[in-house]
Amino acid sequence: MYKVRTYNQISVKGLERFPRLHYEVGSDIGSPDAYLLRSQKLQGLEVPKTLLAVARAGAGVNNVPVGEYSKLGIVAFNTPGANANAVKELVMAGMLLATRGILSGLGYVQTLTHMTDAAEMAQLLEKEKSRFVGGELKGKTLGVIGLGAIGSMVADMALAMGMKVVGFDPALSIDAAWRLSNAVTRMENLPSLMARSDYISLHVPAMDATRHMINEDALASVKKGAVLLNFARETIVDPDAVLRALDQSKLGRYVCDFPEPAMLGRSDVIAMPHIGASTEESEENCAVMAANQLMEYLESGNIVNSVNFPAVSMPRTPGTWRITFSNDNVSGVLGHVLSVLAEHQVNVIDMMNKSRSELAFNIVDVEHQPSAAVVAAIEATQHVIRVRVIDR
Repeated sequence: MYKVRTYNQISVKGLERFPRLHYEVGSDIGSPDAYLLRSQKLQGLEVPKTLLAVARAGAGVNNVPVGEYSKLGIVAFNTPGANANAVKELVMAGMLLATRGILSGLGYVQTLTHMTDAAEMAQLLEKEKSRFVGGELKGKTLGVIGLGAIGSMVADMALAMGMKVVGFDPALSIDAAWRLSNAVTRMENLPSLMARSDYISLHVPAMDATRHMINEDALASVKKGAVLLNFARETIVDPDAVLRALDQSKLGRYVCDFPEPAMLGRSDVIAMPHIGASTEESEENCAVMAANQLMEYLESGNIVNSVNFPAVSMPRTPGTWRITFSNDNVSGVLGHVLSVLAEHQVNVIDMMNKSRSELAFNIVDVEHQPSAAVVAAIEATQHVIRVRVIDR
């Protein structure tokens, strides 16, 4: 029986993925094998010795102490792409709100509560509507910074609206490149994208390399009057630099999902209350994906969408026992473990080894159940972090 402790309100559809015969799931589970959470901050919380994996139902993992967990061999998962459509649609709403006189027009209409004659109101609105004239997106250029799951969908959406799209992503993966439309013009650097774009939409992860990516230097190249949209993470933008760019009319508007006190009350800032992924569909998609990833890892040792360990997946050979172990990514570890198995006459049926940065992960299917002595010998191997045995 696997134990999964939940934090926050997890979609029922995600929780229903766990078969009750094999899983105990709840918010008060002791000695959990896994955590399933949304926004709960795990930094500073005691880590149970039983904890094998953590799944964040969402893309960002800034609430998960990934570095600490890596040293303990705990696999951290996220759900990239599960909330992509929700964010994409809000980006479109943000562009339209920034372009048309929608908000000011709505506000004006609500000041007319004193009027009782519909014909008189219609006549007044016909006269005043010129105050709310805006522009159109068609023919304008959207610059997309970060061309992953969400960025590529935003690019496709903009193309369908008749916009031109340029993109910049220094870490573009092969999978992301295949998803990207050939109608998107790739920029070699950030300044060139900033200079060409009427709208700039951010879709990079929050990490040290992207902290204040949009700063004074980046905004020095921005096309005058451009609209900056941030539905990624607050740390990607230097808010003081953005406010100065607005004050100097370098930026026309700033649309974001991360309000800050200094931004309130400004007509050139449209701030939303972090609702980018707040749709029923998105929450269900994230919960289902997170649950599936946890089950796959707990039951088979396979890793999909981990933020700290390599992707590794090997079909199970029927009738075998499975050993998985994580280790520091240094030479000689796998060879030593295989020597241990040979010394104890443990026959290896199949195996796979993958590495990612400073970590490696191994799956080894063996013919018979490994003894406690075998497991202890593997655990004693220098640079081995964690060992598991998954029965047949």
